[in-house]
Amino acid sequence: MADDLGGQGQRRGSDLPALAAFPLRATDKLRYGDTDRQGHVNNAVYSTFLETGRVELLSSVAGGLAEPGAAFVIARLELDFLAEGLWPGVVEIGTAIETVGRSSFTLEQVVCQDGRVLARARSVVVQMNEQTRRSQPLGEDAVARLKSYIRPAATE
Repeated sequence: MADDLGGQGQRRGSDLPALAAFPLRATDKLRYGDTDRQGHVNNAVYSTFLETGRVELLSSVAGGLAEPGAAFVIARLELDFLAEGLWPGVVEIGTAIETVGRSSFTLEQVVCQDGRVLARARSVVVQMNEQTRRSQPLGEDAVARLKSYIRPAATE
C-alpha cells in the first residue's frame, strides 16, 4: 500500500486530515467474514463502511434532507486504499461535506482503525426525483444543513 496513492497527484497518506477533523463520526465492528484470504479486511467491505457514514448523515443526523418525492443516490465513488485493516476490532468513519451544488453534494470520508487512516473516499450524492428518475434541486433548508457539515480547511 503506497503512501503516494499511485503517484496520481493526490495527497500522500501522511497529509490526510485526522479523524478528529471530520464533523461526523461513526463506528462499525469488523466481522471475521469481512476478511479475505490475505487476512485483511476485503476491499468490497469498505463501501459498507462508507455507507455507515453516509447513513449517519442522511438519516440520523440531518434526517429529512430529501425533498418530498425525492431520494438520494450515489453518482460517483472514488476510494483510495492506504493501509490494511485487520480483524478483530472496529473501524471509525469520518464524514464531512466537501461541496454543495444545485442538486448534489460531495462527501469526503476516511475509514480509520487504531488511529491509522485505512482509506479515503470521495462520493457524489445526487437528489433524484423518484417519479422522473432525474436529478432534482436541493431545498434551501437542505443546502444550509449540508453546509454546516463542511470540514474547515484550517484543520488539515
